[in-house]
Amino acid sequence: MHVCMYVIFSARNLVSAARLETDMRLSNSEHESHAWRISEVAPDFRLEDVWALPAQGGAGDFATLLEVMASLDPANGESRATRALFSIRYRVGGWFGWDDAPRRLAIPDDAATTLSARLPEDLRNPLTGPDLSSYGFLPLYSTDVEWAAELSNRTVHAVMHLAWVEKDRGIYQGQMGVYVKPRGRLGAAYMTLIAPFRHRVVYPALMRQIERAWKARMAQHRGPGTFTSPPSRQVCDRDG
Repeated sequence: MHVCMYVIFSARNLVSAARLETDMRLSNSEHESHAWRISEVAPDFRLEDVWALPAQGGAGDFATLLEVMASLDPANGESRATRALFSIRYRVGGWFGWDDAPRRLAIPDDAATTLSARLPEDLRNPLTGPDLSSYGFLPLYSTDVEWAAELSNRTVHAVMHLAWVEKDRGIYQGQMGVYVKPRGRLGAAYMTLIAPFRHRVVYPALMRQIERAWKARMAQHRGPGTFTSPPSRQVCDRDG
C-alpha cells in the first residue's frame, strides 16, 4: 500500500513538473529579443536556460524581486528531490575539487578570470541586489531592470541573469536566464548530464519557492486590497 501511494505521488510530481516546465520555460529567442546589457558582457556565452518567474508587479518592483531571490535557499528547500540532488552535487564536487580551485580560473578561451573586466564604464557602478556568494555567485552589475552575477568552478563559468520585463501596460514580470561556458569535455558532459534534473526537478522546485516568497513579500509591502499578480501561469504547489 505504501509503495503504491509513493508511486502515485511520484507520478503526480513528474506530471506537475512537466506542466510547469511547459508553462514557465521560455525560448532563448524570447529572452534574446530584448536589448539586455548582458549581451555586451558575455556575447561568447551560451544561453542555457530561460524561465519566466512567478513574480509580477509594477515598474518599481524589480528591487523586491532581488530581495526575494536573496531570501531563497534551493539546496535546503521543501523539495526532497532537490535537496538530494544538491547533496549529491556538493559531495561529488568535494571529492573531485570542482568548487575549491586553489586559484581563480580563467574564463574558457579568455585570459581574464572574471567578466567584470569586460564591463563597460556605465555598468561599473556600486553593486546592489541579492547576496548569492554562499552559492558561489558573485555580482557583476545591476540596472533598473537587470541584475547579473557570475559563478566559476572546474566545470563551467556561468552567469545568472535576472530581468524585469514589461508584459502589459504597467505590469512587469521577472525573467531568469542562465548563460554558460563549459570547461572542456568535462564541463560539456556535466551540463548534458544534469539537464533533465535541472528542468524536471531543480527549476520547478525553485519556481514554487519564488512564487510563495513573492506573494508573501508583496502582501507585506503593499498590504491588503492592492496589486496582486494576475492568475496566469500559476505554479502548481505540489512538491517532490
